[in-house]
Amino acid sequence: MVFLVFGSTLYSQPVISLVEIAAGFSKPVDISHANDSRLFITEQAGVIKILRENGQIDPGPFLEITDRVNDSGNERGLLGLAFHPDFSNNGYFFVNYTGSGGHTRVSRFNLLPGNPEKGDPNSELILLTINQPYSNHNGGDLVFGPDGYLYIGMGDGGSGGDPQNHGQTLTSLLGKMLRIDVNNQDAGLNYVIPPTIPLSPIPSISATRSGPSA
Repeated sequence: MVFLVFGSTLYSQPVISLVEIAAGFSKPVDISHANDSRLFITEQAGVIKILRENGQIDPGPFLEITDRVNDSGNERGLLGLAFHPDFSNNGYFFVNYTGSGGHTRVSRFNLLPGNPEKGDPNSELILLTINQPYSNHNGGDLVFGPDGYLYIGMGDGGSGGDPQNHGQTLTSLLGKMLRIDVNNQDAGLNYVIPPTIPLSPIPSISATRSGPSA
C-alpha cells in the first residue's frame, strides 16, 4: 500500500492521519518521480511500477529485472531508483540493487526507444559493483543532488555493530555516502570521480565495468 501522511497542529499536539492512495504492491521500498505527474514505486523483488495521478497502477511494469536481483532476506533486493535530471531528454534512470552474487550493483538504464512508459531491461550499463560481506545493511538509496552528481547511500556491510569497521575505514566504500559524476566517463569507468572529494585515498575495488569513488 502507498499512503500520504497529513498533519496539523492543535495545542502543540500533532494530529496525523493516513490516506490510502493505492494498494496492491508487493514489498514497496521506494517512491520516486521523474518531474511529471507519475510516481514510480520500486518493489524489492526487482519490479518498478507506475502509479498514475488518479491512483491507478499501470497494468505492466515500468521495469522488471527480477532475473538479476537477489531479494533473499529482509535487506536485499532492488532498493533504490533515481531519474536523471535531464530524464525527459535522455531517458536515463539509475537503480541500486543486490545482484545474484549478493553484492551491490549501481546501474544505468534507458527507456525503450519510442516508449516513455517502459524502461529497457536490456539497456543496463553497470557503474559500480561493491562487494557485500554479509546479507544485511546494504543501504540502497539513490538521489541526484543540486550539483548534478549522483549520491549513493551505502550500508556498512552488515552483521551487527560493523565488525569489519567499514564505517570508519576510509579505504572502504561501505558505510559511506558516495558521489559520482554520471555525465562523463574517465579512465575506463562509466562515470567520473568529482574533482573535490572529502576522503583520501580513494578506495580501489575490482568489478566489471566499474571503479572507485567517494
